[in-house]
Amino acid sequence: MKVVVQRVSEARVVVEKQVVGEIGRGLMLLVGVGQEDTEQDLVWMADKLAGLRIFEDDSGKMNLSVEDVQGAVLSVSQFTLYGDCRKGRRPNFMGAARPETAEAFYEQFNDRLRVRGLRVETGRFGAMMDVSLVNDGPVTLILDSRQG
Repeated sequence: MKVVVQRVSEARVVVEKQVVGEIGRGLMLLVGVGQEDTEQDLVWMADKLAGLRIFEDDSGKMNLSVEDVQGAVLSVSQFTLYGDCRKGRRPNFMGAARPETAEAFYEQFNDRLRVRGLRVETGRFGAMMDVSLVNDGPVTLILDSRQG
């Protein structure tokens, strides 16, 4: 499982000119599910993200998690994180999970974040989405459950 994490002051997803997900302060997640991902990857990633200390404390140090600051999460499915560009000029997406598998996995991931008490907004799986955000910092990290 791969996730691009961005600390944001605001973020939104629009599908067919309608806002389907929107948050203020929190985390913008681009979530990719791989063919070989298991429930262990999902649990590791959700727990890692909920506790990841990338928000500043009163001393200006990255010492607080999204849970600590009572932030929200905007989670957007992103199979292109598994694009392999090593050969040719067109990405190969063979490493990404099939849509029906990926969607169920993605929903379980979001539910695990909700169980932790986080407000989770989402895009629409499989749709063409316009994603906008204000990256706070900027802070952007890439997490891979297989390299965790």
